[in-house]
Amino acid sequence: MDKNKAKAIIEAILFTMGESVEISRLADIIEMDVKSAEALLEEMQQEYKDRDGGIQLLMLDKSVQLCTRKELYEYIIRIAKAPRKITLSEPALETLAIVAYKQPITRVEIEKIRGVSCQHSIDRLIEYDFIQELGRLDAPGRPILFGTTEQFLRSFGLESLAQMPELDLDKLEEFKEQAEREAGLPQGVQLSLEV
Repeated sequence: MDKNKAKAIIEAILFTMGESVEISRLADIIEMDVKSAEALLEEMQQEYKDRDGGIQLLMLDKSVQLCTRKELYEYIIRIAKAPRKITLSEPALETLAIVAYKQPITRVEIEKIRGVSCQHSIDRLIEYDFIQELGRLDAPGRPILFGTTEQFLRSFGLESLAQMPELDLDKLEEFKEQAEREAGLPQGVQLSLEV
């Protein structure tokens, strides 16, 4: 096998594994004996040193690992400790508000209130740990019930759901009428904005 290809294979394996890999296993994969694989790894180790990049090849007893150079740890810690900024789209915020005020609630109930599909918003809110599955409704199809999480409370500075702002029902009615006018709905046809 070509030396450059063998190095590329080793690098890809070590990067993907993220932990130490036995030299004998690498030797089998690149179809070399252990001594030749060790020599190739030592050559790679020197190349990483000469390049003075962000990673190094660490030779252990009978294994090898790709790691960050220890002189750069402080920079990694800075980014790892930095809070992740989460930006929610308007549909995701609307979906979150519905779940927060109506929980436990099913996806179908959320979609009835919003008037559009909200699977993407639900998936995003679960990913951000703002909502979670609470169980299943005892009804045909056993739909999943959703509710907010502790992360939701922390993110919005609440100690409990009781601290959520009360809904102004007059304003809600105003918003409903405005939405009906903007949607150009015929007289008698109404939007469902129950909360």
